[in-house]
Amino acid sequence: MRRMGMAVAVAVLAAAGGQSASVQSAADMSFFVTSVNPGKGDDLGGLAGADAHCASLAGAAGAGGMTWRAYLSADAMGGQAAVNARDRIGNGPWKNAKGVIVAVDLAELHGPNNAISKQNGLDEKGNTVNGRGDSPNRHDILTGSNAEGMLVAGMTCQAWTSSSSDHKGFVGHHDRIGLRDDAPSKSWNASHPSRGCGADDLPKSGGAGLFYCFAAN
Repeated sequence: MRRMGMAVAVAVLAAAGGQSASVQSAADMSFFVTSVNPGKGDDLGGLAGADAHCASLAGAAGAGGMTWRAYLSADAMGGQAAVNARDRIGNGPWKNAKGVIVAVDLAELHGPNNAISKQNGLDEKGNTVNGRGDSPNRHDILTGSNAEGMLVAGMTCQAWTSSSSDHKGFVGHHDRIGLRDDAPSKSWNASHPSRGCGADDLPKSGGAGLFYCFAAN
């Protein structure tokens, strides 16, 4: 009986330790791919709405208390100046939900040595996001940006306020895989335009209106 009691105690302590490690990992997270779209295609409620979505998902995952920013460039709209995604997200370093550093700073993030991939481009819960070859493919990640994180003019779904098929948004591939074996197909942030900005348009090229979130502090 004593031996059995000790075994139970060890198991309980191990479980508690595992839970503590999980919470610690979530608290340290500073980068993720959104697990869901807010619900209106590429109409994210502008940059403010996209940031709020990042903060909501992060908070639910145990990573509240940080300033979360969506990695999105935006055209000038409604008196607001144009914005570059790279200028919104702080200076790094950034870790995913499992503690893997995807980039130490802006230079690495926008260079060839960042660690964003299907394996490391996890959602806020630490889950892998579907890529090319999965069903459904969800590897189109909204950015509105070129490879340097700068605005691609006219490719931000009206500064992320439109869900019209008449507008487009530029996307990257979090899994670094595309139809071709060239740099854009392998780019995490600058692969191609979407087919439109509506919820029905996004799956046509392998997307679900997901985007990257970074802790800016």
